[in-house]
Amino acid sequence: MNKHAIKPGETSANLSLNGYLCAVLAAAFWALSGTLSKSLFNHGMTPFQLVQLRTTIAAGVLFCWFMIRMRGLPAIHRKDLRHFVLLGIVLAVSQVTYLYAISRIQVASAILLQYQAPVFIALHGVIFAKRILSAITTTSIVVAVAGCYLVAGAYNQELLTLSTSGIIAGLLSAIAFGLYSIMSDTVMKRYSALTVVFYALLFAAVFWNVFQLPFSAFVVGYGTAAWFKIITIGILGTIVPFFFYNLGIGKIGATHTSVAATMEPVFAGTMSYALLGETLEVPQLIGAGLVIAAIVLLRTTGNRG
Repeated sequence: MNKHAIKPGETSANLSLNGYLCAVLAAAFWALSGTLSKSLFNHGMTPFQLVQLRTTIAAGVLFCWFMIRMRGLPAIHRKDLRHFVLLGIVLAVSQVTYLYAISRIQVASAILLQYQAPVFIALHGVIFAKRILSAITTTSIVVAVAGCYLVAGAYNQELLTLSTSGIIAGLLSAIAFGLYSIMSDTVMKRYSALTVVFYALLFAAVFWNVFQLPFSAFVVGYGTAAWFKIITIGILGTIVPFFFYNLGIGKIGATHTSVAATMEPVFAGTMSYALLGETLEVPQLIGAGLVIAAIVLLRTTGNRG
């Protein structure tokens, strides 16, 4: 049964619009997460500590929610267990490479690198699924990536001096995030967004508590302010955006959702301006406009991609 078939009273246009709104909401919460993560790294936390903290907290909160509200965990078919385990591992890799990139280079630059993911997703569809991209979809991807380039300030020559390891980690996060999107697109045909997110986070948490000493990041002496940021990242920066992102995938597909989520660097730049007083240059404002234009353009197709 398709969990995302059109419901009575819901038109395909509404389904499409809701999908884009979900992706944009996910981008907003991820931007908040990236900003908070960078502040924790500036105070000595490592990406490996934070990824264990955020995945474990997120999985634990969802576990409690299911046990209290549903009196048990959502059922999955035994044949799908391996898929969820792999999805969790891919999510674990995506998270740590992204966080490592943030710890080594500017947040906006790390986001720029991760949002090459739509390109990888589109290429996967063309090569492996024999999908033919429409001219509008292709143009939207190009415009969105170009917009990210400008918003992140990649035209600045200082980017040439960025950490090599940070750049490599950012590109790896793009590939891993693309794989997560593609794998989620497959399993979302049979399960709800919250079920997919829960099991992905559960196995990601298991991975990071096996790969590292179990719960080792929890016994480090953090201050009250740090714990507030950690919990915020675990809930508002992990559960909420991944839920909206997967919900978007179920409605408009992995390619379109990943393009719409390129709003994240736009939100990150806006937050930096509002909270940190960082100014936005004219090319960055143009880039923000290009990202928005790409989403609007893609929306005109009315298709799932």
